[in-house]
Amino acid sequence: MSEIASKTRSGNLLLAIESSCDETAVAILRSGTQTVASVVASQIDLHRAYGGVVPELASRAHLSLIIPLLDQALKEAGCDHFGRSRDGSDAISAVGATYGPGLIGPLLVGVSAAKSLSLAWGVPFVGVNHLEAHLYAALLEDPDMKFPAVVLLVSGGHTLLISMQAPGRYSVFGSTVDDAAGEAFDKVARYLGLGYPGGPAIEQAAGALSSDARTKDRVRFTPPMLNDGLDFSFSGLKTAVVQYVDAHPEVSSAVVAAAFQESAIEVLVKKTKRCAELISARSICLAGGVAANGPLREVMTQMGERSGRRVYVPSRAMCTDNAAMVAAAAHYRLFVDGPSPLELGAAPNLAFPGHG
Repeated sequence: MSEIASKTRSGNLLLAIESSCDETAVAILRSGTQTVASVVASQIDLHRAYGGVVPELASRAHLSLIIPLLDQALKEAGCDHFGRSRDGSDAISAVGATYGPGLIGPLLVGVSAAKSLSLAWGVPFVGVNHLEAHLYAALLEDPDMKFPAVVLLVSGGHTLLISMQAPGRYSVFGSTVDDAAGEAFDKVARYLGLGYPGGPAIEQAAGALSSDARTKDRVRFTPPMLNDGLDFSFSGLKTAVVQYVDAHPEVSSAVVAAAFQESAIEVLVKKTKRCAELISARSICLAGGVAANGPLREVMTQMGERSGRRVYVPSRAMCTDNAAMVAAAAHYRLFVDGPSPLELGAAPNLAFPGHG
């Protein structure tokens, strides 16, 4: 990534906005690799009472947060409101924003703000695919990733197995045929009464089990579609949880949560391993919100070590939605494709590049 040169006005800074769901984020990168400012405002507390994201509430929250976050990011980067460093040594030379996939209202807030800054500062606008941006999270923290790599992109809305030959060169080998993994975590957590968001709630409940309870009360759910190609399905696993709880109401929610998590992780790790073997991958990379799950990170790393492949696991802050990864993707896309037209609109159903 370091060899990518800027195609913008004098300056090596790029500002990006992320607002695809329930996090409002702004980041500023230097030369596409060095994060000089990154701020994120989460809406988890706002949506917790509803057990999931309420689009209208999310849109309003983005509207109230975007200007203060822009001010904060510019201040952290030492820039004035014209996008120029206060000592005159640098300037923001492009503005990027996630334009899809995501919720239409939240996306429009970020895209509109980015276009406004582009026009006001006279710099290019770059629309970024949110799914592609997740692939840059690990690259930002470790730019020496060895290719080809298999990326497991696993989030609330998507579960994808991607062959990454280099930045911008991808092939999708597997995707979800129904519920994404993160969606299944949320639904199971809601059914078990564990709270929102589901991923951390299930991990916490499972982690609180004693070693005796893990052995004596252990429940086993069959990993879904384990031997059926590289696609994923989690709706059947969710149904298995419901049916088991209905038949065994005496079993604790923590035991069921642990069994669900174990089954989901097993299928994610084994299919990633199978894909890595198929393409002779040198590296394995986790991406997306579910990649913050501790047991998944641990089991995936162990699998990589046994198979002789390095596993790149982004920090938890870089797994969840943030604007630094969007800025890195925008930097690359500007170099390869040039600026996006200002007519580019929000695309809530945008597919991964080259897929769908």
